[in-house]
Amino acid sequence: MNEDTTSLQTGDYAIEARGLVKVFGNERAVDGVDLTIRKGTVYGFLGPNGAGKTTTIRILATLLPADAGNAWIFGNDLKTDSAAIRKRISLTGQYASIDEDLTGMENLMLIARLMGYSRRQAKTRAQELLLAFGLGHAAKRQVKNYSGGMRRRIDIAASIVVTPDLLFLDEPTTGLDPRSRNQVWDIIRTLVRAGTTVLLTTQYLEEADQLADKIGVIQHGKIIAEGTSSELKASVGRGTLNVQLAHADDQQRAWSILENLLGAPIHLGADSTSLTAQADDSALVAKVLSEFARQHIELSDLSLGRPSLDEVFLKLTGQVSEQQQDSGRDIL
Repeated sequence: MNEDTTSLQTGDYAIEARGLVKVFGNERAVDGVDLTIRKGTVYGFLGPNGAGKTTTIRILATLLPADAGNAWIFGNDLKTDSAAIRKRISLTGQYASIDEDLTGMENLMLIARLMGYSRRQAKTRAQELLLAFGLGHAAKRQVKNYSGGMRRRIDIAASIVVTPDLLFLDEPTTGLDPRSRNQVWDIIRTLVRAGTTVLLTTQYLEEADQLADKIGVIQHGKIIAEGTSSELKASVGRGTLNVQLAHADDQQRAWSILENLLGAPIHLGADSTSLTAQADDSALVAKVLSEFARQHIELSDLSLGRPSLDEVFLKLTGQVSEQQQDSGRDIL
């Protein structure tokens, strides 16, 4: 890719990147990444482990120099204006960056003091954040005694003691239970409503579906697809057939029928009675129903819907998403 040193410079963008490259030994961890992210939006960065998500974020957050390419954060050149950029950004990584031996209040006050707050201002800001993040009851508890969801919330709170214009969130909900994950999602939505731009890396496709205004799929250091959730889903087909069997014993026969008639990968749901497959042709769906009836396979539910983001991920990367691995589903 030819290096382009001209930024769009329209004032509408939080991030503009052209041809970013980072090489470690013989591996191109980031291989010509282009990004354009509007202010006040959430950009979801999807990809399997080792795809280049975290390395890209570290470059954009001024923690790692790029070997090639150019980037601008709010119009500031990444190469020459890193000090100005750091005043407007914050990063929450995959692991907590706070002191586990301190209490929640002590952690937030310490960070506020380091950011120039007076002692009184630091205490007030810490109290505000603890209440906003539902941690008021745990303010005097050591962080090492927090649950996983509480630890992630206090970590994000620490990232916004001074509310950033741009927040990098690197897999913020990895390992959290659904309730804690939803709490973190609510926090992110609140930040965006207040004007913060968020670049979110995740392996949880539902997370990107719920939060991201735009999604980029990265693999082997390259962005291989980009668009809204609806646009990416449309790229893999117009419809998905969802089958709910009345009896789990019929799973193998139903699987064979779907595979033979639709000629598409079959997705097994979280239980043994749920199957999905891409189905663009309504005539083939009718044949599936006819064959089910002929073989006396009873259904408790059947519907046609849009492809899921899981199917997009599988088609683009050839890999099962972390979300599907966590739910115990298999894909053939």
